[in-house]
Amino acid sequence: MGYFFSPVRIDISARNPGKIEAAPTENRRVLQELVLEPSREEQYYEIREPFSLMSLLKSPMGLMVGFMVIVVFLVPKLMENMDPEEIRRAQEEMRAQGVPSLPSLLPGRSN
Repeated sequence: MGYFFSPVRIDISARNPGKIEAAPTENRRVLQELVLEPSREEQYYEIREPFSLMSLLKSPMGLMVGFMVIVVFLVPKLMENMDPEEIRRAQEEMRAQGVPSLPSLLPGRSN
């Protein structure tokens, strides 16, 4: 365990019972004696990356949360700067263009 061994091809002859040949897959040189030595140590498990705030912010969930935080804090500030008369005029223009209002989209309500 913990070491990587080169693959070995083992051929068993059907015509000559008892004849077995072993050869490494890299060079196909027939081995007289099967002695395997590890070529390197093997890392079977991935090393867990340490916690990073940037990886959390780059994830899709982090982006959605960041966008919602911006919307929650930025939209009220933008609405404070708008004139109530301007908002009313924009709503009337939307009604004139045929854009449905929110209450008309809710089920059970008819206008």
